[in-house]
Amino acid sequence: MTAPRKLHDGEPDIDAGLVRELLADQFPEWAGLPVRYVESDGTSNMLFRLGDDLVVRLPRTPGSAADVPREQRWMRRLAPELPVAVPAPLGAGAPGRGYPWPWSVYRWIPGVLPTVGEGVQSELFARDLAGFVRALQRVDTAGAPAADRGKPLAPRDASTRDAIGRLDGVIDTAAALALWETALRAPGWAGPDVWVHADPEPGNVLVDPVSGRLAAVIDFGCMGVGDPAVDLIVAWYVLDDALRDTFRAAVGCDAATWTRGRGWALTIAVHELTYYRGRNAFMADTAARVVGRLLG
Repeated sequence: MTAPRKLHDGEPDIDAGLVRELLADQFPEWAGLPVRYVESDGTSNMLFRLGDDLVVRLPRTPGSAADVPREQRWMRRLAPELPVAVPAPLGAGAPGRGYPWPWSVYRWIPGVLPTVGEGVQSELFARDLAGFVRALQRVDTAGAPAADRGKPLAPRDASTRDAIGRLDGVIDTAAALALWETALRAPGWAGPDVWVHADPEPGNVLVDPVSGRLAAVIDFGCMGVGDPAVDLIVAWYVLDDALRDTFRAAVGCDAATWTRGRGWALTIAVHELTYYRGRNAFMADTAARVVGRLLG
């Protein structure tokens, strides 16, 4: 079994022994179940299978830890409204045994990560993704928190230009800046704020390996209400090029929202590429492919 690997400065020590101690202290009804580390390309949380049906999820960073209470409160409300499986917390863990943050126990959701760029995806999968996005947007927003990524693009201008500059020689920086400036000029969102997942990247989308249909969307740590454009990043992060038009037609967005969605995909990807180069190959390679699709 692969040992847990740290990705961030200041990340606490997390292993199966810690999980067993936390369970014994806080959830003795599950303490007898086997605990197995789940090797994944996720960067915000560490996962441990708990028996066959459960998973323990521990944040790696203070920022991810700050999302836990929001997920524990709102996922129970969102889950019944969505057309595919999403995580609904079964247990809310507290700091302990030297671990400093809240954590969660969820039901394990089976599925595989999407295969991107090999032409194996179907139009049904693209429509499934659009259906998820549209269903999430229809959920009542009363009392909902704001999504950090659901805000206008302009506050990200300086950091995005800096990230693009750091990638000189890695990407076509002139083309990236032109795309970014086009997104900044696009009309802003004039409708009411809607629920957004805000991070529909390949690691957060699960596919049924038999049917090829969308099975689940996970990791709602960035969720909240705001501009629906941010969830359009899935068109470049998850979908093959040939299916992007299918998704766009099914999701039904206007031209300005699509342009802002391209801007969101670019700003997220260049920040991830600058941060994860040399730290996480999956994240860096994914970000590089997204930039290539946007500029190609």
